[in-house]
This record gives sequence, structure tokens and C-alpha cells, in this order.
Amino acid sequence: MIPSDPDRGDAAVRDSHVYDADPCYLPVGGSTGSGWAAAVATLRPDCAVLAVDGPAIAGWDRIRAGLSEALTALGRPVALLDLRTRFAPWDQILASGGGDALAKDPDFAALETRSLVDFFDELPRPQRTAGSVLIVFGPGAALVEHDVLWYADLPKRYAEAAITDGVGLNLAQPPDRGPGTTRRLFYIDWPVLDRHRDTIADDIALWVDTQAPEDPQWLSGDTLRSTLSALSRRPFRTRPTFNSTPWGGHWGQDTLGYGRERPNTALGYELIAPESGVLIGERGERGEHDADGGRSARAVEVPFQLLVAQHPEQVLGGQVHAAFGTSFPIRFDYLDTLGGGALSVHCHPQADYMKDVFGWPYTQHETYYVMVSQPGRHIYLGLKGDADVEKFHHDAHSAHHQGRPFAMDDHVQSFPADPHQLFLIPAGTPHGSGEGNVVLEVSATPYLYSLRFYDWLRRGRDGSQRPVHVEHAFNNLDTNRTGEHVARDLVQQPRTLRQGPGWHEEVIGSLPEMFFDVRRIVLESEEEVGDDTEGRFHVINVVEGGGVLVRTADGHSHALAYAETLTIPAAVGAYTLRRLGSAPVRIVKALVQ
Repeated sequence: MIPSDPDRGDAAVRDSHVYDADPCYLPVGGSTGSGWAAAVATLRPDCAVLAVDGPAIAGWDRIRAGLSEALTALGRPVALLDLRTRFAPWDQILASGGGDALAKDPDFAALETRSLVDFFDELPRPQRTAGSVLIVFGPGAALVEHDVLWYADLPKRYAEAAITDGVGLNLAQPPDRGPGTTRRLFYIDWPVLDRHRDTIADDIALWVDTQAPEDPQWLSGDTLRSTLSALSRRPFRTRPTFNSTPWGGHWGQDTLGYGRERPNTALGYELIAPESGVLIGERGERGEHDADGGRSARAVEVPFQLLVAQHPEQVLGGQVHAAFGTSFPIRFDYLDTLGGGALSVHCHPQADYMKDVFGWPYTQHETYYVMVSQPGRHIYLGLKGDADVEKFHHDAHSAHHQGRPFAMDDHVQSFPADPHQLFLIPAGTPHGSGEGNVVLEVSATPYLYSLRFYDWLRRGRDGSQRPVHVEHAFNNLDTNRTGEHVARDLVQQPRTLRQGPGWHEEVIGSLPEMFFDVRRIVLESEEEVGDDTEGRFHVINVVEGGGVLVRTADGHSHALAYAETLTIPAAVGAYTLRRLGSAPVRIVKALVQ
């Protein structure tokens, strides 16, 4: 495939508009580097203390070994300080984080508010030796006095995979107190480490991507920051990731060619700010997909959230930044049940519950856009008009504790999963996609709070029944979303917003309580259509047709293929859309109201 070069001509994009699992962007103000030897050669001669910070999941033993070998080969003696040995006692860390309403919850925790420094009793003072380099390494290394700071990153998907496989540890967890849990990973480790990384970003002299720890790819800190600044003012894609689940289908494999070696492609993370990354690499440096789903072999992956934290007003826009801080508030992902099984029927926390119990400042409103469905398939949405909530609660409780199945149709409505229909799902509304669908989920960014009423007594890969969250779910159930009100309010018909020869833009979903709108642009001719961010970012996805070419007023262009998602920062301003190919193109667009 051709890299996502912003300056490709029309001839190139016409021949290459197919789904790209490794969208890659050129570095600005420098180039990528490769290997530990070249990395240590960038150290200035007077560096006596090198701090190498990074997430807990990074392969710190191999990082230490690679650095030590490279420095020794240059004739620079090495001393080591493993900061992982300086964490506070594990029981003390556990005790200091408890006390909230979710302290004994097996699946959820309140978002951690402590800083990384709070995980240490006392930080060491480095001992400097003339002519030697002391390498201080591990999470929090930047907190120790140092001469040069590096960041050795490993994307979050590796941490989730390791803990799911029973071989990963949580932040500060001793090896004899394992295994780690996704509960701590999602709600405690990641918020702490993300805040720490964003705080120290301006001081990082080298960003090291350690997905291949023996031959890491890296960028200088200046090149990293220059590239992020450039990306904040032009359209770009984040690297997609697909995860497998017990209910997953095979559309991602069969249609997009992604992860054919995997059991399924259930969850397609097109743009999920807390986990998505952006690939930065040189033109032509494309490699084969690796076992975890693909990456550009010579590219450096950088967290999308770091880009937002560095340039919030350029990416989000002033008003959105004022409302959401540095949290990118919209996500795009796929729910693939084509050839799989139905999703659980669940809801998401209502606003006060999300804030007071889970700790998020805004809640998880969602929408489902049906991209593909087989005949006769459906979407569960909202309570039936005659629903008996007490009976629903009893049935859900019995299924969870006694393993008794029940008919969801007794309680929750279902609607035909017609292709290109959008379903609005405000927080508290019971919902789920049936089997045989591909749903593009255009939603608020919080994504870890699916409160399950019922999961069809399905079992996970360890053989145990998958968790449900009956009490959380019923504490958040919106009993006003019932009967005909659901069809009227949540299954809306398109409303034309603007139009021209051979094209139109329509609103396909909008509610006062949901902070974002979902729109659709239909291109039926070769006409180039103008648009403008007007100070608020846009996110677009090609849901039908051969693709679209996006051009900005300052000369950037970006081809977007079927099923690809593009972020258009607020700073872009005016841009145009022109279809690729001869067939009509439909584009879903989301923006904050």
C-alpha cells in the first residue's frame, strides 16, 4: 500500500483507495531513527544521568540491556537504577487508592486521580560518576533528577493483551502479587500514566517506539513536537486496531483484509482517543503486518492523546477545548457481528452516575450506524411500551446468578437493522446489535462502561460465564425511553441541511441531551463540495462507495477509502470533498454541537 502522503496527486489516489491498516505520515523537521546504537549516539558527551520513562508494560529488561550494550560499545561505562524497585509497598498503594463506592467491584473502578509520584514513598537521588552514564529507567524516571529524558513507549494494546493472557502486571505491582487485572489497568494505571506522559512531553529528548525492543524506532523530541504541531493543522487518520471477542464476526477480515489469522474482528477501533496511535515514518518505509494486526515496520507510533494534549485548541477548537479540556470527546469504532453472535443488551451510565461513581466528567452517549446487515437482522433499542421493569430485573438477576435464560423481546424493543439507518442511544437506554450486522458506532469517547443486563449466558475463553452488571445497569436504566417514544426520538429520518447539484448534506441524528450531531454527506456526482470546521473538529467515515478526496485550503490532500475514518482538526478550517470512483459515496460526519 502507499503511505498516507498528504501531497499525493489525483492519479495516485485513484489507484490506491483501499482500506489502509497502517496510515503513515512524514516526520517534520527531522527523520526517524533505528536501533539503540544510533539512539545513544545522540546523547551529548556531558550526559551523566539518562532518565528513560515509559509505561509499565514496556519491556524494561530488554530496554536496559539494549541501552547498556550500545553505550558500552561507545566506551561509556554504565550504571543502572531500576525505578521499578522503588515503588511504595503494594499493600500501601492498594490501601491509598481505596475507599470509593467501587472499591469491591470486580469489574469497574473510579478513575484514578492520584499522580505517578504518589506511587513512590521516596524518590532516589542519583549518584553521578565522572565519565559514566547512570540510566534511571522505568515508569516515573522523569521524576528523578536527570540530564536527558527519553520516553520508551509501548502502545496500550500490548498491556491489555498481556494482562488478558495472565502474564502482565499492573503499575507498581510486584511479580509475586500477580496476575494483573484489566480493572486496574483501565481505570487506574492508564489515567495515571497518561497524565504523567502528557506533563513531561515538552522535556522529552527522544521518543522511542519499543514494539521491536531489539531494534526500536525513534524520533528526536524536537521532531516529535514539530510533527505533532503539523498534524494538528491537517487531516489525518489514526492507526486502526481490531480486537476479538466471543461474539465477534468476520467482516473486518473478509472485507477489509484485516487480521485474517485471528478468531474474528469484533471490535474495530478506528478512532478511540485513549488508545489510538498515529504512525510517523519516512516515505516508502512500509512493512508487512505484524502478528498483532499490523504496523509500519519503520514507523514510530505516537499516542493520539499526546497530540491532543500538545495542541488542544488546534485539534479540538477553542469552545470544545473549554468544555472538554484535552479529552477528545468523539470516537468511531466498528461492532462486527457478521457471522458472529449478538452483542449483550446493555446501557451506559447516566451523567450524574458517570461523574459521581465512575469519575468521568461526561457520559457515554452512543449511536449505531448500520453499514452492513444480512436480511432480517435487528437492533435492540429501548424498553417496550408495556415493559415490567421489576420482571426485567428479576429475569436479569436470575440469569446472572442461576444461569436461567430469558427472552429479551419480552422487555426490550427491536428494530430492523436497515443499512444506513442511524439509531440514537442516549445514556441509560438499553440496546445491543443483533447477529449479522456491522455497526459503525459514532459515540462519546468513554468506552469502558457497558453495563450489561444480559449476555445470553455466553462464556469467555476461560470457560466462565462472562460478567454482567445487573445492579449498575438497572441503577442507570432510563424508564422514559419506552414504546413509541423510542421510534419517534431515537430512530430519526434524515433532514436535509444543505444541498447542491449532485450532492446534499443531511442531519441523521441529533438530540438536545447529546452533545454531538451525526450527519451524512451524499456525493452523487463529480462535484467538489465545500465544508468548513468553523472552529470545531470534524470526524468523517466513508460508509459507502469508492472513497473521497479531502483537500484543505492550505494545499493538503488526503484520500479516504471505504470504512476509513479521518480526523479533521478545528484548525483546518475550509476544506473540500470529491468522490473517488464512479459510484455514489456516502460519508458520515460527526461534530460537537
